Amino acid sequence: MDDVCGLPSGGSVRIAARALPPEGAPADLPPRLVATEPAVELIRELVDRHGPVMFHQSGGCCDGSAPMCYPDGELRVGQRDVLVGELDLAPGVRVWISGSQFETWKHTQLVLDAIPGRGSGFSLENPTGKRFLSRARTFDTAELAALEEFPPRLGSELQE
Repeated sequence: MDDVCGLPSGGSVRIAARALPPEGAPADLPPRLVATEPAVELIRELVDRHGPVMFHQSGGCCDGSAPMCYPDGELRVGQRDVLVGELDLAPGVRVWISGSQFETWKHTQLVLDAIPGRGSGFSLENPTGKRFLSRARTFDTAELAALEEFPPRLGSELQE
């Protein structure tokens, strides 16, 4: 996997965090989730201000199509929501996506980025002058085959 994320503009941004591998998975399993340096900087700012955070990507229209950041546990995860991954940050940051949106994006790696702009609706970054943005990288055939052996967890599997 690359250490940078290509941008539509032709530039690139460094990857600063990756999802932890699922239990029992090899360390070289491609992560379903990575975060860029700007995203990690903004996450750390929000954690300093609000404590542990979580993300949810619903796939709805308008604000619902942006990754929304909440205090950890504030949003009740649905039974069909998919845990895309937990970033290797302290504290760990879980990123969830609706089941229907995951079906659309399951062949891609979710790249959590942050850019200048106004945050979405109720998302914690709203007053910071920055906003989170989802990008994606398509997995190759070998990566998809490896990931099939380790399906992501669903909200229904949570025992918290």
